Amino acid sequence: MSKKKTIIIRILLLVGTVTSLFFVPWLLVKAWILPLPDTVQKQLDEAIGHGFDGMIVYVDQANKPAQFYASGWHNRETKIPAKPDALFKIASISKLYDAVAITKLVHEGKLSLDKTIADYLPALVGRIENAEKITLKLLIQHRSGIPNFTDAPNFWENPTKTYEESLGLILDKSANFEPDEDYEYCNTNYLLLNKIMDNALGYHNFQFIKEKVLIPLNLNNTFSSLNEVNMDDVMSGYHVGYSLDLKEDEHGMLATAQDVGTFLRALNDGSVFEPGEAEIYASLYKYEHAGWVPGYQSFAKYYKDIDAVIVEFYNTTDPKLYNWNLSEIINNRIKSIIEHKN
Repeated sequence: MSKKKTIIIRILLLVGTVTSLFFVPWLLVKAWILPLPDTVQKQLDEAIGHGFDGMIVYVDQANKPAQFYASGWHNRETKIPAKPDALFKIASISKLYDAVAITKLVHEGKLSLDKTIADYLPALVGRIENAEKITLKLLIQHRSGIPNFTDAPNFWENPTKTYEESLGLILDKSANFEPDEDYEYCNTNYLLLNKIMDNALGYHNFQFIKEKVLIPLNLNNTFSSLNEVNMDDVMSGYHVGYSLDLKEDEHGMLATAQDVGTFLRALNDGSVFEPGEAEIYASLYKYEHAGWVPGYQSFAKYYKDIDAVIVEFYNTTDPKLYNWNLSEIINNRIKSIIEHKN
């Protein structure tokens, strides 16, 4: 290769490198490389400096008192500081409660994991591809191949409000893959599971969850919708590029961080289950979850190595999910701080 060609290639590589660095989300790099604070509270305060409006953290570590943290705003317009006991939209963390409820219904003989959509919702045969092959177990495990209704174009700009509206977004659509041949996280799976539970019970399944999970665990601050709560108790939610508070948008379950943490501890130690149920659940679903709706990011995880449940709530989202990636960095740092204190 000639010297001239070598120089040209080096220049092109340099230009490519500089260009790629221009697009690096430097805030993520900064959050990752900053020295680790010596307290969880300092980490929350640092997170607010990164652009989150408000944040709540609950820590339940074995043999230690529960720890509650908050930083930023509960409501930035009225300058109300963040509250550790605020209600928060937990979004897809609710799938853990659904999976537990299904486990209990299977144990009671009211549902069967091997029965299909065709068995439980026969009207959907011919409207959902492979309805005769998709079992409840495949729905729970996100292995159905059904399209995700929340992936519909511009969904979050005008979310559906009813089961029928949500279902209508995927009816007569081709499957993304054959049942049990792949995995794809899909909110439609749990839309259908909730309908199947309602039909089997003859009433709304949240009442069953309340009777079988919430009341036994003394979870008095977990609710099915905004209709059940005092709106002043709900943490405001904000989306980058959108000026209004999103807390009045209905997105299902709400809970305090402590209630979510108590539930997650009971899920992981098995105390949420009656004899015979834990074995069913173990073959079905996971023991941690995260959630996202506009204005609200939530994380609930049990760390076995430090025997701690940590719940993190962030009330700021963005269109490109930078804040989601940023929150995962912060979550890891919070865990490290707790670990170093042991």
